[in-house]
Amino acid sequence: MSIESLKSALPDYAKDLKLNLSNVLATPGMTPAQLWGTALAAALAARNPTVIRAVAVEAAQHVDAPTLSAAKTAAAVMAMNNVYYRFTHLASTPDYRTMPARLRMNALTGHGAAPLDFELWSLAASAINGCGLCIDSHEREVVKKGASKELVQNVVRLAAVIQAVAVTLEGADALAEAPAA
Repeated sequence: MSIESLKSALPDYAKDLKLNLSNVLATPGMTPAQLWGTALAAALAARNPTVIRAVAVEAAQHVDAPTLSAAKTAAAVMAMNNVYYRFTHLASTPDYRTMPARLRMNALTGHGAAPLDFELWSLAASAINGCGLCIDSHEREVVKKGASKELVQNVVRLAAVIQAVAVTLEGADALAEAPAA
């Protein structure tokens, strides 16, 4: 499946998503690695197989295999970290915030991608997964590494559209299977 077929699969009521998907995948000021790594990490975080496949196929046409692997690594590690750190952030007991996580996270430094890019992909996944602590941490890191506020916004906008496409496709599938009212 391609991005074009993904847009075609969206229902008529999601016309804005079709337009937004085209726009965010042509965002100026992002390198191909930043754009397609973000798209892939966001698709994986959004958990929709149709979206994941379409983005993965398209991304493979724009970036190399190590970049794709690192973006997948960012999504995988954030799937774990976002749950853990969201818990420590939301739990009423402050003790959890000072306890060591004791979670293996070697991939945060051994991914082989540009450090800024990996942080951007982690930010996108964290935004989708809803971990405020991780969002703050990755946003600080990308700014420290030289990212502009516009780049941060572009990454989150891309993640938002990918998430919306995933949710809308799942909803359309569910509605198609629902008995007529």
